[in-house]
Amino acid sequence: MNKQKISIILLIIFLITIGLTIANTIMDDSNSIDAENGTITINNETIHYDNSGKCVEVIDGNTIQVYGIGRVQLSQIKIPNSNESGFSDAKKFVEEKCLGKIVYLNIDDEQPKDAYGRTLAIVYTDTDDINRALIENNLATISYFEPSEFKEGEI
Repeated sequence: MNKQKISIILLIIFLITIGLTIANTIMDDSNSIDAENGTITINNETIHYDNSGKCVEVIDGNTIQVYGIGRVQLSQIKIPNSNESGFSDAKKFVEEKCLGKIVYLNIDDEQPKDAYGRTLAIVYTDTDDINRALIENNLATISYFEPSEFKEGEI
């Protein structure tokens, strides 16, 4: 091989390495963003949130990936298992409502993480309470657990 071909191959390898490094940095959830709390108004109701970020993936109907935060489990609801009827509908609903959008999280103060390290929260978009919308659309059922700041009847 001549020097020109070797140079081109090395340049391609270098560019691929740079591209993968940048992609990894963008998608790495350890790049935390500062806690950002505030309020939003949905249907004339003022909602407090503890953090927010862009939903970059919908794992299933009640678990999402939020940039800068990690996996978020929608608190106090249960969707059908992956082998049950309704699973795909719940996932599709959450994809339509959240994917690629900024979501606002009211994180459970009494149990902020579950046993798998997922953040437990009520999830909102600019227009919807996602936890409540899943229940109202018969895509999820209420599933209260303790300890939790969210009490029965609040969702």
